[in-house]
Formats: sequence, structure tokens, C-alpha cells
Amino acid sequence: MDLLWGVQLLFFGMGAWYFYRSSRKKKGEGLNFEDNMVEMDRLQMMREEGLTLPLSEQTRPQRLEEIIGQEKAIRALRAALCGPNPQHILIYGPPGVGKTAAARLILEEAKGREDSPFRQKAKFVEIDATTLQFDERNIADPLLGSVHDPIYQGAGAFGQAGIPRPRPGAVCEAHGGVLFLDEIGELHPIQMNRLLKVLEDRVARFQSSYYSRGNKAIPPYIHEIFKNGIPADFRLIGATTRSPHEIPEALRSRCTEIFFDRLDRGSMEKIAENSLRRAGLDYETGLCSKIASYANGGRDAVNLVQSLTSLARMEGKTCVTAADLDWAAEAGRYEPVPQQKIPEKPCVGVVNGLGVQAGGGVLLPVEAVVQKGKSGLTVTGIVEEEEIKGRQGCSRRKSNARSAAENVLTLMEQYGFSEKEYAVHLNFPGGVPVDGPSAGVAMFLAVYSAFTEMPISNEIALTGEIGIHGQILPVGGVEEKLEAAREAGAVCAYIPRGNWKTAYEEMKIQVVPVATVQELLEHIFLPESLLEARKLLAEKEIG
Repeated sequence: MDLLWGVQLLFFGMGAWYFYRSSRKKKGEGLNFEDNMVEMDRLQMMREEGLTLPLSEQTRPQRLEEIIGQEKAIRALRAALCGPNPQHILIYGPPGVGKTAAARLILEEAKGREDSPFRQKAKFVEIDATTLQFDERNIADPLLGSVHDPIYQGAGAFGQAGIPRPRPGAVCEAHGGVLFLDEIGELHPIQMNRLLKVLEDRVARFQSSYYSRGNKAIPPYIHEIFKNGIPADFRLIGATTRSPHEIPEALRSRCTEIFFDRLDRGSMEKIAENSLRRAGLDYETGLCSKIASYANGGRDAVNLVQSLTSLARMEGKTCVTAADLDWAAEAGRYEPVPQQKIPEKPCVGVVNGLGVQAGGGVLLPVEAVVQKGKSGLTVTGIVEEEEIKGRQGCSRRKSNARSAAENVLTLMEQYGFSEKEYAVHLNFPGGVPVDGPSAGVAMFLAVYSAFTEMPISNEIALTGEIGIHGQILPVGGVEEKLEAAREAGAVCAYIPRGNWKTAYEEMKIQVVPVATVQELLEHIFLPESLLEARKLLAEKEIG
């Protein structure tokens, strides 16, 4: 009997010990409220502590009027987003020109319109494509959402019950609002294709091999998600510093494309002036212009002002000088940004061509020398082969400037030139990549000037492809080229008639469309044409 009692006591003790250990284990795995309170207090203390706002955040535009130099782009954004049928949008432009700020502010404006589908609670969900990490097995995807299957870490109580759990991504969070996807050109092709499907269906769908319609243990709302998806009706605004040809056509075809301009020197002066004013500093006359000369963009201008502000506070100054700026530029290794200018006087065989590079339009000087008694064509100063980086890797493109130069020589035969009697040397100073076709007209005019020994006005610039029968054909990037000509000080610019837009009449440079080289020569060598251009330019400046 005693033995029986002993055995029962032993089993009772073992059971008690098992339940004790189990309860301790569950307690350890559960919430420790004392630790929770300590961590909450620590978080609260961290939130109460903080540094002053950087000047870049203090100067962030709070109104659309504070975004400098982007009036046309802002108008286009309003048209695309503020109406009763807002569009998906792709914004192109260099960094630091206000793309994100403009999109955020225009959404707020749209929410205040009665005819807008955006409600007051519409979100502006911002996400950077360069930081997105996803798993092709659909374990994690912060953009499109994922499914926590039972076998994966993080499934929690659902995993223990064998239930797959959908986790919505940013596309669902942006439902009813805007998803701003910065650097959208860096998005992985797999994610891009999935995003396009969401844009088409306006629903985010989820799949899992662990889901079964007949599993009654799965909550009804999860059945609903796997059956019909989660609503994802938003407007996409993708921003990129890439060129349009580097963005997939499937995405471009679904979006309105808007271009933000590279900031000119005057815009950066205004940014520097606003930053100095917000910093509460006085400054020497001309300091903003000098800051702009060091700045490659708006952020550079703000960073230089931040350095000047810190220096002034440290030394107890209330006014900053050019000497202070020189110190800040030297400390930050800033170099003056070269500013392209037209030549000081007309020259024989020298013409201001126009081109486009990654940063925008550029002045493209073309020099020509014609020598009698020799023969042959020499083209120097061009980059013969250019590497182009795209989404699928790198490719190389050979320059076709030499082919365009050969077309010029063929056309020059109509004006008494002979390839057997004359040697031509064309040079592009600076060694920049040259798009041969669009430099054709500039090359023709340079050779014509050198052959006839007639100087070309230094106040004109031109672009266009040339045909062997004298026609001037349309080219790309005309607006950027015209802006570069204006910044360089040109008074008049000649473009192909096929590129003409009435909007060019409002530019602060006289724009003349021409269809043939004969028409171009008539304009170039009529002094009245340049006088008229100067008169119109003066009227625009006064206006």
C-alpha cells in the first residue's frame, strides 16, 4: 500500500514539475510587462530628445510657389492630378529640383477640390525603389505584399494553426491616394511586371500553396483575400533621373510623362537667397550669385548655406562674406561649375551648335577649316564610341558624326565645293559625345563659313539634321537645347521647321524655324534678321 502511494506521489510530482516548467516557458515566450514598460519609457525619452532641423528640411517647400524654376512642370502636374480623372504620372528630372515636394503639395491641392476623387484621408505613400528588397518566393515584398506561410518565420499563431496569412504592401496602403515611387527606373523587372498588373486590375492578389478553400479553420476574411484580393486603387507617381528610353514602354504607355528642368543659374540664386533668409543671416551683395556658381543643383546651394550658417554662429557673425564662402567651398571641395558662353565675337568657320547630355542641353561649338590643294575629311574632338547604361546592362553606340560630315560635303558641292580640291577638318572642342544627325546643320554652316570666308554671328545657335538635298530634318531635345542657348547668351536659335511649337514664342530667345539650308543661309546673312531678333528679345525682357 505504501508502495502504491509512493508511485502515485511520484507521478503527481512529475506532472506538477512538467506543468510548472511549461508555465515558466510560456511566461518567458510571452510579454514581460516590466520589460515592456522599460522599453516604452526608453522610446518616449528618445522621441522627446532630438536635434534641430537641418536647413535642407527648413527650406523644404511648403507651398507650390516656393518650388523654383518648374512652373511648366507644376502646371502639367496639376492638370494630370487635380481633375475628376487623375492619371498615373512619370516625372523625369535631375535630383534636387522639387519632384517629391511638388507631387505631395499637388495631392493636398487635389484633395480640396470638389470634383476630385481624392478624399481628405487620401494618403501620400512614399517609397524608394532603390531600397526595396523582395523574395521571389513571396516571403517578403514591401511594395506589393506577401504571404506568411506556416513554414516561414513570422507566421505566428496563424502558422501554428497551418493558416497562410496575407500581408498587404505599399500598393494597398496607398489605396484611395497616391503611391510615390522614387527612382522607379531602378525597380526590379519582376516587381515592375507585378506592379503593372496591379495598376491594371486595381487589386493586389495573393497566392499560397498552403491555402485551401475547403479549410474551415481559415478565417473568412483570409478566404475573401485569397478569392478577391485586396483593393489597391491608387494613382502612381514615379520619379526618375533616367532618360525616357531607359523606362519600360509598358509603364510609359500607362502614364502621363512630365519633365522637370535642370535648375539654371538664376534659380539657384533664388534658392540660396531663400536659404540665407530663413537662416536669419545678412550677406554681401553678389554672394547668392557666387553660391550659384559653385552649385550643381539646389541641394548644393542649400548645403553651402548650411556651412556658412554654422561658421557664422561659431564665430559670432551676423553677416557672411565672399571670403566665408571661399572657405566653405574649399572645405567641401566644391569647384566652380563651368558656365557655357557664346564667343565674344564672330569668327570664320566657328558655329554654336546645340546638343543634349544627361544633365540637359549644352552649347556644342563646331570649328571648321577648309584647305585648298588637298583632299580628305578629318573629324576630331568627338567621342567615337559611347557606353550607354540601361536596365538590361551596358551597350555601346558608335558616333555617326562622321556620316553626317560626309553628308555635309556632298551638299557643299552645290555651292562650288569639290572634295578632290579641298580638305576639310571639323573639330568639336571639349571631347563630348556628339549625336551626328542633330549636329549636321551646325557642321554645314561651319564648313560653308570656312569655304566662303564669311564669318558667322556669335549670337546665333542652331540644331537640326541635314539631308544631302538640303532639307533640314527634325531632331530631339529641342526645348533643352533652346534653354542652353539662352543661358549661354545667344540671341537667336534656328531649329527644324518640323520641331516648331507655338510655345517657343514665349521663350526669352528668338526661335526661327527653317526647312532648308538655303532658307537658313538667307536668314543668317541678312543683318536685318539679327536686328529683329535683338529687338524682340529686348521686348520680352521688358515684358
